[in-house]
Amino acid sequence: MRNSYRKWMIVMIMVTFMAGLMACQTPAGRSAGGVVDDSTITSKVKAKLFGDESLSGFAIDVDTFKGEVTLTGGVKTEADIQHATELAKQVEGVKNVNNFLKVKK
Repeated sequence: MRNSYRKWMIVMIMVTFMAGLMACQTPAGRSAGGVVDDSTITSKVKAKLFGDESLSGFAIDVDTFKGEVTLTGGVKTEADIQHATELAKQVEGVKNVNNFLKVKK
């Protein structure tokens, strides 16, 4: 009796452990390094945009997935939209920039 209880407990511990490992997966099949790299790229792009005099006053959201940067939000002019794209492209690791910025009226 005691031996079967011990086997049952071992099985339950293994099932719990396996469920825990499955919960630790990175999102969308990305490696942990990929997530860190994307976070670093996002931070650097935000710093570049915030540090720029002509863009620092605007709310620009930056998202990165596998080196592809997406910019959303509003700016004052079409020139600001182009400038934001150019600044984002200067960041190491950026493969492409999708610019969905809009001119605020």
